Amino acid sequence: MGNLTTVTEFILLGLSNHHELQVPLFSIYLLIYLITLMGNILIILITIDTALQTPMYFFLRVLSFLEICYTSVTIPKMLVNFLSDNRSISYVGCAAQMYFLLFLGISECFLLAAMAYDRYVAICNPLRYRLIMNRRVCLSLVVLSWFSGNVVSLVQTTWVFTLPFCGSNQINYFFCDIPPLLKLSCTDTSSYEMQLFTATILVNFTPFSLILVSYIVIISTILKMASADGRHKAFATCSSHLIVVILYYGSSGLIYLRPKSINSPDSNKVLALMYTTITPILNPIVYSLRNNEVKGAVWRLLWDGLKVKNIFSKKIIVIHFLF
Repeated sequence: MGNLTTVTEFILLGLSNHHELQVPLFSIYLLIYLITLMGNILIILITIDTALQTPMYFFLRVLSFLEICYTSVTIPKMLVNFLSDNRSISYVGCAAQMYFLLFLGISECFLLAAMAYDRYVAICNPLRYRLIMNRRVCLSLVVLSWFSGNVVSLVQTTWVFTLPFCGSNQINYFFCDIPPLLKLSCTDTSSYEMQLFTATILVNFTPFSLILVSYIVIISTILKMASADGRHKAFATCSSHLIVVILYYGSSGLIYLRPKSINSPDSNKVLALMYTTITPILNPIVYSLRNNEVKGAVWRLLWDGLKVKNIFSKKIIVIHFLF
């Protein structure tokens, strides 16, 4: 494959050299994918509850939607590859997968910052919370997070796919991502790698800095509260978001900010599997187990479902009696 125009497809190797792991990995990740889908869809349905029509739950709905899309970009193709000898992905398909992977991941990064700002306003300026965090502001923050994700992912994907690829077209990874694709380029990518590292720092640490500042002010405000009950409630409203932030930035940091000296192909692949599934599957669990309002909405949803089922059953009995 001498130049860029000759590349029509890539091969996603994954763990193809470990044949004994293919079926167990397929079973595990199919289960993870189904749990992720069901959990995040449930969060979306729950937060439609009239008692949860606040900015925090609006952002949570958007976060769950992003998690569903994020896992759907990579896991279905991974599942097919676990059981197939043909692990190819087209050139355009690879570019599209990378674009959406970056777009959704970066959008989530900025959305977490918007959620931190929401918690800051709720705790530090509660009397003006509804006025400041109105519907227009919430929608603007979501659009801004998506716009940021779109711009960064479009630039990064374009840069990668304008590189000439020579020799092997085998990507030693589960999906199309920047680091493994750079290794296939036949030009010196050191300057691009430095640019990528800088972009990663900016994209991750700009929202992370906003989150950090927000939580420093939030914790300072909470500690000044006279009521112990008030402090407990304030901490409770932030804890779920804080756990998700730690999971997201911790796992992404392990992938993109590790020194090359401790990188190995297999460890990178294992971390990639964890990175693409940890936050999406744990997000609904964290928000469900640590939030009494969500628990209440779950019970109301179940109760409404039981009432509908009972009404439906009674109608069937009446129809059966009449005929």
